[in-house]
Amino acid sequence: MNNSIKVLLDNIEKIIVGKRPVLEQLVTALLCDGHVLIEDVPGVGKTQIVGALARSVNGIFNRIQFTPDVMPSDVMGFSMFNPSTREFEYKEGAAMCNFLLADEINRTSPKTQSSLLEIMEEFQVTVDRKTYSLPRPFMVLATQNPVECFGTYPLPEAQMDRFFLKLTIGYPGREGEMVILDRFGSSNPASDLKAVASTSDILDLQEQVKRVRVEPILKEYIIDIVEETRKSSEVILGVSPRGSLNLYRAAKAWAFIKGREYVVPDDIQQMAVPVLAHRIIMGSGAKMKNVTAADVVSSCMKNVKVPVL
Repeated sequence: MNNSIKVLLDNIEKIIVGKRPVLEQLVTALLCDGHVLIEDVPGVGKTQIVGALARSVNGIFNRIQFTPDVMPSDVMGFSMFNPSTREFEYKEGAAMCNFLLADEINRTSPKTQSSLLEIMEEFQVTVDRKTYSLPRPFMVLATQNPVECFGTYPLPEAQMDRFFLKLTIGYPGREGEMVILDRFGSSNPASDLKAVASTSDILDLQEQVKRVRVEPILKEYIIDIVEETRKSSEVILGVSPRGSLNLYRAAKAWAFIKGREYVVPDDIQQMAVPVLAHRIIMGSGAKMKNVTAADVVSSCMKNVKVPVL
């Protein structure tokens, strides 16, 4: 494993116990300038994982609790008239940071949800026809509860497609939960977590990921998997071209994390479900049969011949 990544993961694991594969996927998105949707039940560490990541790289961390009364200006910022200068001045919104935690994103109105579209795609905000670039690296990490549906506004597909990958943390094992009781029983060590990297280090790692080699036959393998999702009888809408591009980038980052300068088919297979599944719109028949989008992606990979390098 790449040593810089190992140090970063070990530091985050001081807070998030027993979830190394989840943390590796989270860092994969970070290395690709991608955004992450964390969908899980309350209390498993969705907010903690974002805070631990931000502190570990000494990044600016802003959290906004998405409720029905939150306005787009709270996210993007707004212009305010200054009587002394007799000019309008830009007041920063929550998005002006390195790590933006959009907590309970499906509890705010579609109007406010849509304020993230430009932010997530173009890494900028436009207020009163003026454009302001966001700090780099920049990452939106959104959380939502899959159980509750009362008082929520499901994310539109256009926004779901902008998330690089979707993660589920899950419950810890018995031993992991014992560690949590010992570690967090009397205090919260998250407030004392030290940085082990800087934002400039992350930008350098992102550039190194771009140099990871991908053979043409593996590019065809990615396209074959994506095309297979579009042909599936279980879905209404398959994976978009943005999905194939993100799988390509994720495979490079995964290979880099594992200490390689080249991609192998296993890298693509490891990242296919978290990168592609949330982009698929399932048909009603599949839902009745309890077939999930992750099942469809796994089935599509089985139907595609694995290339031999």
